[in-house]
Amino acid sequence: MAGNSQRRGRRLTSKASAPKGSGGKNKDSLAGRGRTLPADERPWHKGYSGTEKLPQRTAWKQDKERRAAAEEGRAPKIGQPGTKDTTWGRGGGRGVPAGRGATGGRGGKPTARSGPRVTPGRKSNPSKDTPELLVGRNPVLEALRAQVPATALYTAQGIDMDDRINEIIRTAADRGIANLEISRAELDRMTGGVLHQGVGLQVPPFAYQPFEDMVAASLEQQAPLLVALDGVTDPRNLGAVIRSAAAFGAQGVFVPERRAAGITATAWRTSAGAAARVPVAQVTNLTRSLKACRDAGFMVVGLDADGDTDLYDLEAAVGPLVVVVGSEGRGLSRLVGETCDLTVSIPMISEVESLNASVAAAVALAEVARRRSVEL
Repeated sequence: MAGNSQRRGRRLTSKASAPKGSGGKNKDSLAGRGRTLPADERPWHKGYSGTEKLPQRTAWKQDKERRAAAEEGRAPKIGQPGTKDTTWGRGGGRGVPAGRGATGGRGGKPTARSGPRVTPGRKSNPSKDTPELLVGRNPVLEALRAQVPATALYTAQGIDMDDRINEIIRTAADRGIANLEISRAELDRMTGGVLHQGVGLQVPPFAYQPFEDMVAASLEQQAPLLVALDGVTDPRNLGAVIRSAAAFGAQGVFVPERRAAGITATAWRTSAGAAARVPVAQVTNLTRSLKACRDAGFMVVGLDADGDTDLYDLEAAVGPLVVVVGSEGRGLSRLVGETCDLTVSIPMISEVESLNASVAAAVALAEVARRRSVEL
């Protein structure tokens, strides 16, 4: 008897139901979209801590969480807008507000910033050893004007010509920078989703100075002066500090290798070219490097809101000095604060918001330069 195996329309597949799960379809749909943004980089999340303009809906979420936390007697679980750089290729005079540890003020409101917006999940993160691409017409033009080292200029085919593009192309040609015309799709791929406005400037990795050489060269000067940054993460603040260091006679700036900003195209542009004149070193351990400076004869002074010495009473300013600037949010770390010979506060005439970390550095360096001009 043939049975059902010979009947027309018989089932040829198993009756078992389909296995649960997406079979990798959801994973495949995310291919090419880059990393998932953390909460502090998502403008729509209450934990957002970016430097771009805070959306009204996010501000409402954070206010709601503050009220709930106050009623329950706990700390609010929200971000600190303005403390994490979420822009790309934009510079400017204003920086990210520093915490009370960096300057001597109390708290600070975030400064709204505009700039090329990054498609969520597709932020470009070049490694330290690869060239960086600075994008946007104004940032590229400012970088060329500031003599930022560059290896290539990329322009999109069919780009709308205006005065900025004409000056960019002319300046790049005068400096001998190759102008490569590529398709807009290729420029999109290179920038990883950043709004590039049809132009990008490739800059090489920065060549850092050996720390020991920088210290030795500073001690050869009549008035040795160095600046150390403790966890400053905004490249604009780093660039501004380098510019102030050049203006007030410092012989070098050193920063930690990890959890701190390095010399990027943004830092180059903000420094207005001063990064080409002031040596910058990266150190593995900031505390150990500060101790090395003390052993070499430097007085290490940290800027702190609760400092035991007023800046205007800093008699050690006339000797070999290292000025340590804290991070934008938490100020000086515990180990760095304990390593400093003394901590200095910046006097303020009223209860105003805290100064930006780079502004605090400029104020301190200006006072050091003033004392030295009088007593040296």
